[in-house]
Amino acid sequence: MKRPPENRKIQCVIYDCDGVLFDSLEANRKLYNDLALSVGRSPLEDKEVNYAHSHTVLESIHFIFRHDEVSEKKALELLKGVDFRDYIVYLKMEPHLLEALSHLKEEGIRRAINTNRTTSMPHIMKRFHLEPFFDMVVTALDVKHPKPHPESIEKILTALNVGKEETLFVGDSEVDRQTAESCGVRFIAYKNREIAEDIFIHDHLELMEHIPSGRMNLVDKETL
Repeated sequence: MKRPPENRKIQCVIYDCDGVLFDSLEANRKLYNDLALSVGRSPLEDKEVNYAHSHTVLESIHFIFRHDEVSEKKALELLKGVDFRDYIVYLKMEPHLLEALSHLKEEGIRRAINTNRTTSMPHIMKRFHLEPFFDMVVTALDVKHPKPHPESIEKILTALNVGKEETLFVGDSEVDRQTAESCGVRFIAYKNREIAEDIFIHDHLELMEHIPSGRMNLVDKETL
């Protein structure tokens, strides 16, 4: 993938949700374990929890019950009655997220969320008061083809009127990396060195070091 020039002004940063905005592993584990136990299945294996961490709820249920079609149908029926607010309480916001978003906003850089979550996203935005910090949110319900298909990123770029070479995508999973690659935007790996192509950050404020823009260079590293 051809990368944008290092000195190209960044106009937009797109964030994945789970694992980037929030530590959501336990929330996902709780949700899918509850569904599994309700249909008489054993608790999830680690590989199933990790899969659910980066895929849509329908994809996750299909994967978890891949060996039992009857249980999958039962889980899908139970899903209709799930109140996702019961699981949002297990989410933990990542450190320095709001500070980083505030810096971006002050610089006039657009901010968007691109997630494979579905109906739970509005509740998350409301509970954590994130509406003022983002210009756009795209979930799996807003596109025909969720990540890693490029449709979701293309939808954001079109709506915000920014170019691929002016955009960064921050993600923590292989699905996120593939999404960025499929659309031709630069990828920033968050807390996962295994998927880092050339930039890895462990803290949200570290992102500012990779945005060549005025006041961004003044972020005090001692705050990290």
